[in-house]
Formats: sequence, C-alpha cells, structure tokens
Amino acid sequence: MTGFETDVLVVGGGPAGAWAAVSAAAAGATVVLVDKARSGASGPTAYGAISLWHLPPGPARDEAVRRGHAHGGGLGDPDWMHRVLEETHQRVEQSARWGYRIAADPAGPARRRIYLDGARYLRRMRRAMREAGVRVLDHHPALQLLVDRDGVVAGATGLRHHDGFPRWSVRAGAVVVATGGCAFLSGAAGTDVDTGDGLLLAAEAGAELSGMEFSCAYSLIPPGTAEPAALGSLALRFAPLYDESGAELPGHRSAALAAIADGQRIFAALDHVPVALRSRSARHGLGGRAERVPLRAVLEGTVRGTGGLRVTGPDCATTVPGLFAAGDVVSREAISGAVSGSGGLGGAWAIASGVWAGTGAAKFARTVDRRAPVREVPGAGLNAVARIDPRAVVGLVQEHTLPLRRSYWRSAGSLRDSIGELDGMWPGAEFDLGGSGADLLRARQAAALLAVARWTKYSALLRAESRGMHRRTDHPGASDTWRMRLMTGGMRSVWVRPDAPHAMPEQARDIVA
Repeated sequence: MTGFETDVLVVGGGPAGAWAAVSAAAAGATVVLVDKARSGASGPTAYGAISLWHLPPGPARDEAVRRGHAHGGGLGDPDWMHRVLEETHQRVEQSARWGYRIAADPAGPARRRIYLDGARYLRRMRRAMREAGVRVLDHHPALQLLVDRDGVVAGATGLRHHDGFPRWSVRAGAVVVATGGCAFLSGAAGTDVDTGDGLLLAAEAGAELSGMEFSCAYSLIPPGTAEPAALGSLALRFAPLYDESGAELPGHRSAALAAIADGQRIFAALDHVPVALRSRSARHGLGGRAERVPLRAVLEGTVRGTGGLRVTGPDCATTVPGLFAAGDVVSREAISGAVSGSGGLGGAWAIASGVWAGTGAAKFARTVDRRAPVREVPGAGLNAVARIDPRAVVGLVQEHTLPLRRSYWRSAGSLRDSIGELDGMWPGAEFDLGGSGADLLRARQAAALLAVARWTKYSALLRAESRGMHRRTDHPGASDTWRMRLMTGGMRSVWVRPDAPHAMPEQARDIVA
C-alpha cells in the first residue's frame, strides 16, 4: 500500500475541489488531491461552457437575491446567497488577474452572468494547484474514509487505476469531499464520474443530507456525443421550443419536459441563439439557423438538482467532525431553494464553497493530533468475494430513477413501489457486492447509486406537496406547512425528518418550476 500524509485531503478534482485545494494551500496547509479520473479533464465542466452568477455589490445584487429567494420557494437563505455572490465576485476578479479571459452574458445585462470555457477553466485551475504546491493524484478513486477513535475523519483510502489496482491511503488532518452530485449514469455530458461516491462515503461516516427530494433535474439535449450535447444544452437557454404541431411551448423547459412525459416529441429552433453559439453548434452537426433540432430528456439528478450533504456553518463543515464538503456534493438549498442550481448558481457555488471548505479544513487540521490510531469506515460493496453482479443493482436503480414517470412526476404509489424495490436490493448490495480491482470499484459505485436513490425516494415521499422541481401528482400545490427543509440519512434504515422552518418575506411566493 502506498501511504501519504498531509494536512488536508481533497477528494474530487472538479472546480470545487480545485478551489478547495488552492484555498487550503493559501491558508498554509499541505494538500493532497485525489480524483477518480483526471483532475481538469473530467466531469460536466469539462464538456462545455459554464455560467457564473456574477454581480458586483449594489441594488442589482440585492434584487437578484430577492428574486432568487422567491423563486426557490422560500427554502433559500438570503445571507448565504449574498455570501456566494460576494465570494464569486472576488474570485472572478482573481481569475482575471491570473490571465483568464471572461465573456459576459450575451443575452443579459453586462456582468450579471459570465461564461467560462469549461475545459480552459479546469486547465487553469489545475495549473493554479500546481503553482500552490498541491499534490494531485489522478486516477485514484477513494473507497472509504478513515476515522479516529472519536469518529473524527482523518483521511481516506482507495485504489489506483493502473498497475494492478494497488491500494493507497492518505492520513490527513481534515478531508474535503468534492466528488460532485449523482446523475445515475444517465448519459448526460460528463456525468459518468458523478455516481454519488462522496455522498456514500460521508453518510457511512454519519453525515446527514438535505434536500434529496430535489434530485429530479432533467436537461433537454439534442442527440449526439457528449461535447455537442453540452454545446446544445447551452444553446437551448436561448432557443424557443416547439411541439409536434409546431406550436411554441410556454414555460420553456418545464412545459417541454411535461410534453415529453406525455409521449410527445419536442424540437428547438436555433433562430434566437447568439451567433457565436449557433455557429459552434452547427459545426458539431446540431443544425443551422432554420433547422429544428429534436430533443430528449436526460436526468441529471443532484448534479443540476439541489440535494446533497448538509453543511452546518459558513466553513462548509458537515455534521461529521473533520469532514468538509464543496460543490455539487453539498445541498444547495441555501442558495437555490427548491429549484435547479443551473443558470450561474451552480458555478458560483462551486467557487464559493470550495474556498470556504478548503480554508475551513486547513484551520481544522491545525487543531488535531494525527498520532492517534485510525480505522477504515465499514461500508457497502466492499466484500472480498462478489456474489451478485453490480449491473443488476445499477439496472434496478435506473429503472426507478431515469424515466420521467418515476422522477419528474411523482406520487405516493410510485414512490412506495420504488422504495420497496430499492430497499429489497439493499441487503444484497451491502453483503454480496464486492470483488477486487476494477470489480471492486464497480461494486462500490453500484452501492452508491442505490444509496442515493433510496434517500431521494424517501425524502420525496415525505414531502407531500409540489415545490420547485419536486412535483407530486397527488399533491399538486405548495403548502406553507412544508416550507421547511428535510434532512435524511441512514444506510440499512433510511430516516427523514424536517428541519426548523425558515423565515420567508411576505412578498415571496411558492413557484413550481
């Protein structure tokens, strides 16, 4: 086994993980970052342009926060929204000083939203990590967290993808998990690495989750490979949508998804797409100015959804001491409420939460005694001998998550049916999944997908209303009774409980997106 020791271990090498690593190093910590693929070349950000919520201080920022809080169904926190905007504003200016060229929103007021080329952005962040002295270990997926006798997280262990899958272990003063969300292997661009690994690691150590009912975000993409799909997804923010009869759809994305769920075909026209995006899309075979492009719905789960690990304070600490979290693995209810974190919110959150988690982890690491013995946290899918095929587990999970009838439209009956099937599979995942090398990685991934699916279904069943992206056909309206967040957790037995209600301005209204 290859062993390392460091002040801060960052698990995940996307934007949030990179910002966490750079920030921890800036706070004086030694940092190791491990990534299941190659940091800077994988994940959704690597497959297209991303937008950032970027507003300087002033009335425009205050108005954006007010509108965002109302649109999120009152589950957001205006103080957190202001903090994210301020942190992002400062870090965008820092990126500009690094030499990164930033483009303004082609369809909005100057500097309210900016766009970054995802691949270039990640390459620049990888260079920033190298310059900060961060040790980056690519193709080193984490399997388990390490904890001391008091349950304080003290590192992680995993496998290296090459040379026979040898084990590695990193002893650390604190850990930042930044592994992204979970898209259930739906095929959405860049989400092949977003399989809920970090959620599973953290929950097995006792971490709580929040907002998992808001895990049903779908994207509309044209057919094609990952890169054209990402370009098309960006272009579709500006394109009008039409049904089979040629009638334009009101409500844009929500109306289109509802139509697809009813069995209709939906098309996008690129007439109103900015010229630069239209020409890039055309080069990738997505049609010219007058052509209408067929669309399909692809589940992006918690990647574009809201649910994730619950953080307890401004440093993005989780409910487990020594464990911090950043990016899509964290619940984004504080900034987006019950609606998707797309449209600039997700990119801004990755930056802000990465900075806060990295700084918080560096500070925590200075307080711990690393001489204490540690142990691996036990978990599902880690058996030495495999007795079931992980593909059976993944297939069952996808059957109950990917279809619009399972995740876009929900009811007590369908949710209870899914819970019964998924719960019935859990003992097999816990005791019969396993193996060695690549088989062990696939087993662990299947266990993570199953765990995330169960948390989403249990949370969706308890929230007996429709709010934001959570739509219940048996409870079509929003209720003041449910203007609260739902916590969840547990492995063998899943639990869900309401958090304290959050205050809401009188003028804010619930909106089902």
